[in-house]
Amino acid sequence: MLALSRKKNEAIVVNNNVEITVLEVKGDQVKLGISAPKEVPVYRKEVYVQIQEANKEAMSGTGMENLKGLF
Repeated sequence: MLALSRKKNEAIVVNNNVEITVLEVKGDQVKLGISAPKEVPVYRKEVYVQIQEANKEAMSGTGMENLKGLF
């Protein structure tokens, strides 16, 4: 993991097309702004994990059995 120090209104650039800017710092909370192309999905980690779990559940044997019943 790369750890960088940034101050308010300072940014980092990832992969030439994603910019992450520190918007605000209040106590132990940091507000970030992310500029990325529309085709680049950006999620909070907890939301990303929920999406991955839902995808795994959808691909489980039970889901496939339901599809087989349609044919």
